[in-house]
Amino acid sequence: MYDIIIIGGGLAGLVSSIKLSKGGKSVLLIEKKKYPFHRVCGEYISNETRPFLISLGLDFSKLNVQEINKFQFTSPSGRILETNLDLGGFGISRYTIDEELYQLAESGGVTFLLENTVESVDFKGDKFTVKTAFDTFESKYVIGTFGKRTKLDATLKRIFFTKRSHYIGVKYHIKTDFPKDLIALHNFKDGYCGISAIEDNKYCLCYLTTRENLRRHGTVSEMERNILWKNPHLQKIFTESEFQYDKPEVINEISFAPKTTIENHILMAGDAAGLITPLCGNGMAMAIHSAKLLSESILQNYNDRNLVEKTYQNAWKKEFIKRLWIGRNVQKLFGNEIVSEIALRIMKAIKPLLNAVIKATHGEIIVP
Repeated sequence: MYDIIIIGGGLAGLVSSIKLSKGGKSVLLIEKKKYPFHRVCGEYISNETRPFLISLGLDFSKLNVQEINKFQFTSPSGRILETNLDLGGFGISRYTIDEELYQLAESGGVTFLLENTVESVDFKGDKFTVKTAFDTFESKYVIGTFGKRTKLDATLKRIFFTKRSHYIGVKYHIKTDFPKDLIALHNFKDGYCGISAIEDNKYCLCYLTTRENLRRHGTVSEMERNILWKNPHLQKIFTESEFQYDKPEVINEISFAPKTTIENHILMAGDAAGLITPLCGNGMAMAIHSAKLLSESILQNYNDRNLVEKTYQNAWKKEFIKRLWIGRNVQKLFGNEIVSEIALRIMKAIKPLLNAVIKATHGEIIVP
């Protein structure tokens, strides 16, 4: 029996586990993989999270993060739009930061069950029963931080899961000649690709595209040559960089449809609660912030489930629903080659418009 069981050990799951354990709760975190490991992710985190992460015990002096304060945007033809990032952020791989948070959580008393998959979650009599292939656990609360799309979403019959998504995500780590203080988003037909520095003189190269693009060209490499390389900036990156592993990390059916924050009393955080478009580049910060809001709701109202749920839902909507709506609508302006060119020219002519979009998809500094 645990106070809280967390399903999924990404940023939201790890941050929640640390915060709840610090608050005196017994926590079990179940993760299907073993740390450290790679994830499909843009690997840029807004500075809004930094004071809070430090308060959890994360030592930035050990992480060798790359400070990022400039933003570049290109259209499919290669036209460039640049601006400064007022708040800025930092680049770090999920391989590194997840491992650091895992070590921090484990040393703080969190129990981990790694390389295990949750088979079912049942709520009855004001408690949960969570079953894996080999064990059964009970808890007062269950937190779902299992990412963008999993078998549990199907088991819970979540509405977004029944609607097929045509998006796929692809990520590489590369070494290349590129400014370390810049994050760039390069548009191409039916997608966009981000590049930014991470630790150890490496860069994260991550893009979103469609299954149709992949189907039409057969392989990831052929799709890249025939679609992505039409943007000259991407052609330069792909042909002049040193790729750090043989094949990319790939994830299918990424959905940006609205999600619910609570399913059968399971409290969702991170991508399981709502996914911002990579074009707006702030998903990691949102995962961290949602974990803080959820953990605080539990710690402040532990004995009143209804109040925990109401408090968290209200806080989540206040903080994120506008960001997600803006992200979904901004995404509609890009991917289509003609519309992308027009949108870039408008934003270049009206510079405050771009800065307003960036500000609207980023939050204020998270107070520890």
